[in-house]
Amino acid sequence: MMGVGADKKAESTSSKFTLQQLEGKEEAELGHAEAVRPAKDDLQSAEPRETWGRRLEFVLASVGYAVGLGNVWRFPYLCYRSGGGAFLIPYLIMLFLCGIPLLFMEFTVGQYTRLGPVHSLAKICPLFKGVGLATVVISYVLCTYYNVLMTWALYYLLHSFSPSLPWQSCNNTWNAVGNCSTGFPGNATHLQSASQQFFELVLEMTTGIEHAGGIRWELFGLLVLAWAIVYFCIFKGVKSTGKVVYFTATFPYFILFALLINNVQLPGARDGILFFLMPNWSKLLEVQVWVNAAAQIFNSIGISFGSMISMASYNKFNNNILRDTYIVSLANSATSIVAGFVIFSAIGYMAHIHNLPVDDIATDGPGLVFVVYPEVFSTMPVSQLWAPLFFIMLLCLGLDSQFAMVEVAVTFIMDGFGKKVLHVFKRKELIVLAVCSVGFLLGIPHITRGGIYVFQLMDHYTAVVSLMFLAFFEVLAITLIFGVRRLSIMLENMLGKKPNLFFRVCWQFLSPMLVLGILISSIVQYTPARYGKTYTYPLWAEVVGWFISLVSIIWIPLGALHELWTTEGSLLQRLKKSITPTIDLESVSEKPSGESIALFAAA
Repeated sequence: MMGVGADKKAESTSSKFTLQQLEGKEEAELGHAEAVRPAKDDLQSAEPRETWGRRLEFVLASVGYAVGLGNVWRFPYLCYRSGGGAFLIPYLIMLFLCGIPLLFMEFTVGQYTRLGPVHSLAKICPLFKGVGLATVVISYVLCTYYNVLMTWALYYLLHSFSPSLPWQSCNNTWNAVGNCSTGFPGNATHLQSASQQFFELVLEMTTGIEHAGGIRWELFGLLVLAWAIVYFCIFKGVKSTGKVVYFTATFPYFILFALLINNVQLPGARDGILFFLMPNWSKLLEVQVWVNAAAQIFNSIGISFGSMISMASYNKFNNNILRDTYIVSLANSATSIVAGFVIFSAIGYMAHIHNLPVDDIATDGPGLVFVVYPEVFSTMPVSQLWAPLFFIMLLCLGLDSQFAMVEVAVTFIMDGFGKKVLHVFKRKELIVLAVCSVGFLLGIPHITRGGIYVFQLMDHYTAVVSLMFLAFFEVLAITLIFGVRRLSIMLENMLGKKPNLFFRVCWQFLSPMLVLGILISSIVQYTPARYGKTYTYPLWAEVVGWFISLVSIIWIPLGALHELWTTEGSLLQRLKKSITPTIDLESVSEKPSGESIALFAAA
């Protein structure tokens, strides 16, 4: 269960930084020598691990994963609701005290172990090996409904090539003319905008989750297409993904800046931007604003989803992950701020056109990109150009995140069961096909006529409830139990120098406290899932929602119980063994930098 070289290094006079030196006394007392015995046969049978073709591919893939739909539809609204420009203060503080250090931590673990989240965390802290499996589960559950957003975007993209945009007027056969408005209805609650009615046409919404209705066959076909696109982008592993991200990670920036240049010239844009940025300093005294800032950083960068660990595991051993951490983190936050200007300049323009307050139009979530923004395009000059470009941008933003989440599951299967699964499927491409096929089948409930309610329920209990539990235990396992000292040794072996004082203080004190604070706040301020402003879920749906949360969280206690049950000795001895890492730091440092072989046997 270890790397190579433990027998020889006992005779070597040049050995340095070994985990046995750090824990030798405890292991001698516990008779734990077998836990650190090298697995030569395993290493000899291990196949070379593929790597990114170029460092730029890893950076683009990581930026593409971090910069997703949340940057466009959640951050701008959250900023405006949490104090406008004043929100940027807690946001940037949380970025530097929590986001950057924890991303650096995940990159370190992935690149050093060259394993996915399950097997890397099992070696770092056997007691919390279930955390790695939980991250795989939450990512895979998320990708099953995240691709539904790509399905909707494809539907809108295809209809944006019509002679006239179908959400532009109330003269279509599906419009309820009596309560249809060609603009935003404002305080007229009995009216709906044409874009809102088109969105409801896409979904053919029922009255609640208890009325599933039939499958929307148009969306079914587009869901097949969405998964086919994902498959053909990742079926060759990082070799194919690394080429795709050259387009998918960069194209959204061209569209975003083109929209920014266009939007700021529209009448009313200035009012929308001021509405977005106007600081409300009193908001800084509210604890929830600081929690919102930290939660946004966590969700946006994608910490504790396992994707960053998985992607970093395909790096060369001496890749400069510190530089990559800064690039990914700062690019993600800069994109969020630019998106805020794009969104609110357009909302200000719509408020000007319809003579409504900006507050009546501002919203977040799917309603922003599938209702408000299509309405904006319908009044813009050259609307036939902007609409398809915008939905292509959404597809690129979503696909990059989807690639990474599916890759987590594939990496887990290959790391843990590679030879056995390949014996059945013969080729890795067929394993990827199986993963995508199961994801497609699990996504079918979301494209029924009651699917929007299933989507909202899944999103609430996966991205809100489960995530912070996983984040807390991941940070606990790596920074507090495995320890900052060992993490520093990892970095010194890879980069030739230890992390500076800032990162060590963040890992040891600040980041764990912030994550714990977010977790406690999430529990204290828990609210049941809702759809819109009026629909509340029945009790049985809430129970299903909590079951969805437990599907990922349950692996943490199960993994701990399994480790304690299978470890020999008294309870105290089992606890000590279960928090003792099984990584040989020296055997990695002696390997030629950049060597593309699997350094550790699968746990």
